[in-house]
Amino acid sequence: MSFFPAYLSLNHKKILLVGGGYIALEKLEKLVNFTKEIRVISRAYSSDFLDFAQEHEITIEKRPYKEGDIADFDVVIVATDTKTLHKAIYEESRSSRILVNSVDDTAYCDFIFPSYIKRGDLTISISTSGASPALAKRMRCYIEKLIPSSIETFLQEMKALRKTMPKGRERMQFFEEKTDIFMEKEFRY
Repeated sequence: MSFFPAYLSLNHKKILLVGGGYIALEKLEKLVNFTKEIRVISRAYSSDFLDFAQEHEITIEKRPYKEGDIADFDVVIVATDTKTLHKAIYEESRSSRILVNSVDDTAYCDFIFPSYIKRGDLTISISTSGASPALAKRMRCYIEKLIPSSIETFLQEMKALRKTMPKGRERMQFFEEKTDIFMEKEFRY
C-alpha cells in the first residue's frame, strides 16, 4: 500500500533520532529545515554528524537506545544498521501515538521521508512509497531545475497580499490571475 502524502507541522513536536552515522545525518539535515526540537541518541557518531549537530545546536547523547526512550517524543526516526532495533522501537511505539520512521525498512514505518525541494514557503515532495528512493531523488533533481529563482520573492508577495484582502470569490480570482501572470512569465507555459 502507498503512503498518504501529508505535510505535518513539527511546531511544538519533539523529535527523537536514533543513530549517528551517514544515513542519520541525511535525516537530520532534512529535519532541521522544519524544526530544532530534535534529540539524538547513538552509541557512536561520525565526525560529520557531530559537526552538523553542533552547528545546529542539536542535543545529542552518546549511549545505546534503551526501552522507554521514546516516551516523551511525538516522532521517532530510527537510522541504524540494526534491524532488530528498528523492529523493537516500532513495536514499542504501537501502544502510543508516536509516529515512527525506520530508515530503509517500510515495514516499521508510519511515515517515510520523501525526496523534496524547499525554496522558502514552497515545498515540493516526490515519493515512490519506498519502491525506489533513487528515482524520487532523480525526479527531484529534474524538477528543481525547472523552478525559477524568483519563486521565493513571488511567494512572499502573495503571502503579504493575502493578509490585506478579505476571503471570497474576488480574492480567489485575483490570486489565480496573479499566479497565471507569474507562471506565463517564468515558465512560459
